[in-house]
Amino acid sequence: MLSLLHIENIALIDRADLTFGPGFNVLTGETGAGKSIIIDAISAVLGERTSRDLIRTGEKAAQVTALFRDLPDLPWFEENGVGPDENGELLISRRIQADGRNLCRVAGVPCTVVQLKALGSQLIDIHGQHDGQQLLDETCHLGYLDSFGGLAPDLAAYRGAYDGLAALQKQISALQMDEAEKARRIDSLQFQIGELERAQLRPGEEEELEERRTILRSADRLTAAIRAAHDALSGSDSQAGAGELLAEAENALGQVAEVAEEFDQLHRRLAELRFGLEDLSVQLRDMRGAYDFSPQELDQVESRSDQLYRLKKKYGGTVEEMLAYLDKSREELERIELADDTIQKLKKQRKKIFSQVKELAVGLSEKRKAAAEALKARIEGELRELDMPKVRFETEFAPKTNALGLDETGMDEVRFLMSANVGENLKPIAKVASGGELSRIMLALKNVLAENDSIKTLIFDEVDTGVSGRAAGKVAEKMSRLSRRCQVLCVTHLAQIAAMSDHHFSVSKAERDGRTYTGVADLDREGRKQELARLTGGVHVSPAILEGAEELLREAEAFKEKETD
Repeated sequence: MLSLLHIENIALIDRADLTFGPGFNVLTGETGAGKSIIIDAISAVLGERTSRDLIRTGEKAAQVTALFRDLPDLPWFEENGVGPDENGELLISRRIQADGRNLCRVAGVPCTVVQLKALGSQLIDIHGQHDGQQLLDETCHLGYLDSFGGLAPDLAAYRGAYDGLAALQKQISALQMDEAEKARRIDSLQFQIGELERAQLRPGEEEELEERRTILRSADRLTAAIRAAHDALSGSDSQAGAGELLAEAENALGQVAEVAEEFDQLHRRLAELRFGLEDLSVQLRDMRGAYDFSPQELDQVESRSDQLYRLKKKYGGTVEEMLAYLDKSREELERIELADDTIQKLKKQRKKIFSQVKELAVGLSEKRKAAAEALKARIEGELRELDMPKVRFETEFAPKTNALGLDETGMDEVRFLMSANVGENLKPIAKVASGGELSRIMLALKNVLAENDSIKTLIFDEVDTGVSGRAAGKVAEKMSRLSRRCQVLCVTHLAQIAAMSDHHFSVSKAERDGRTYTGVADLDREGRKQELARLTGGVHVSPAILEGAEELLREAEAFKEKETD
């Protein structure tokens, strides 16, 4: 359950600390006092979408911290490796900065807003006035029914099979095309494949061509340099080469090599130099032939480079990409040419899988119809307790209207029907329910669904809109009973509901030093009586109104004492 809530710089609240208890927690206050700000703060710490406008004027950041206790083993804890401490407490915080950044922590561990929202959806369920509109939205009814029936495992098993069927149908559709389109595609692929195959592409060829072209374009300079170097080493008609001069030096020292060791070593070194020079001269001579290029070879290299350039513009930026395109085109051509046979095989598989999916859909539908009967009894019973004794509630089933008669949710179209008055036909809820009736129907539905829900904290934000008189007392009793199973937080304007609370908070607004501040007070019994009198009588609270407030408290206490017996 939500135990503590700390708020800093959220809208009109500069700082507030709320200590919630188990059971029924109520927040009341004048319209505009800031009750919704507290709900916004809770939504923020649960990872819901926020705006920088939420930050109090003049401040650089806002922060909300929430402490939870007595939590079950939630899937999020195992998925993220973070959970409550040894005392069973879990601290969550979110800091919203003016630059748009969010700093979120769970048990001191940083996390993203997305992770925080996933955790928040498992901690608290917030129901606002818009939930009545969800009840009017018939696309939500199937989800309500499945939730009540505990059909999530059955739906998951069906959906897994349906996804396989959908994937198979996608394969078949991808292979199916009319004959003209098929012929055009085959011609296109055959042309592309032929053009690439004739090009005889090789990985690395572009680099080789570029290197060869660079050499060919410098052929004259290269051959001149090789010739000059060779002549300098081997000599020419007009001059002696370095080799000849080195041989003369070697002969000169050879004549005195026996005189001293020093001369012998120099003679040996000159001999080594001469041998190396002769090898280098031979290498240069051989290179003169290797770099003797014809102009035709450069033309061939330029032509091949141009061919590759044109192909790259059509099939890929590199030879490797063009070869990959060639392989892909061959595979596609083979698929198209064999498509008829493949389609027939896939259709046989589809027929078999469709039978399995249909069987699962029928089983799911039967369980839904059984759940619908149970839901009817439960909702009508809940509504009788909410002062709607004549209401009739039904779940209408209709088949899917698409070609398969199935979609990812199964074979059923579902909508809730009701008749609020004797003698009136069952009609869609949107056509027969008033605002107050919608609030009570939603409360009844939430009360029933809470029995199978792992979420143990429910927040109702002014869902009692349109409810008054005796109906308000019935709603208060229903919320009190609900709070015996889970923690309930309720924002309300109704004295009957506030009187039934176990913990009552008053939200008020005041001005100080030219600024507006929202404050929250945890009321004792006398404070509760004063607040109930304000809710009942407005600004002018008479002794009679105070006595009425006291009577409301005594009646609520008697009801709760009776319920716990």
